[in-house]
Amino acid sequence: MTDSALSPLNSAEETIWRTLAHLLIALPHALEEDLYLETGLTITEYGVLMNLSEAPGRQLRMSVLAGHCDLSGSRMTRLVEDLRQKGFVTKERSPEDGRGNVAKLTKAGFARLRGAYPVHLASVRRRVLDNIHPDEIEQLGAPLQRVAAALDSSICNQAADQS
Repeated sequence: MTDSALSPLNSAEETIWRTLAHLLIALPHALEEDLYLETGLTITEYGVLMNLSEAPGRQLRMSVLAGHCDLSGSRMTRLVEDLRQKGFVTKERSPEDGRGNVAKLTKAGFARLRGAYPVHLASVRRRVLDNIHPDEIEQLGAPLQRVAAALDSSICNQAADQS
């Protein structure tokens, strides 16, 4: 551990950290509340449908989909089963190797996503982007992308160490 890791946060760092910690808890709840009240979809269900809509053939291996949504394999299996029962996805053996399962977005699932998109977009704008001056958007984007990239790198390194 470096000496800088043990140094107390200065006032500006403390403000950033506490604000970010609050956002990590409060923002997902607020976005989900908006989405669920208007569409009946949870933010996690929306994320699954969105990831499938953006994938080639609107389908992904379950393990890849779980990674994209930051869910465990068992949680993704339960969620896809719920979405399958609603007619939003299908689940079948991978045609490539027959070992894994593939989730595929149905026409009904895509229609549900398209209907939910304006609600989610309005929520994101109202709760986040409308509170940031347009000149600050680019300034804020780069540092947040660096934090996300460092986290992704750390997670990849941990996964490689475990295998």
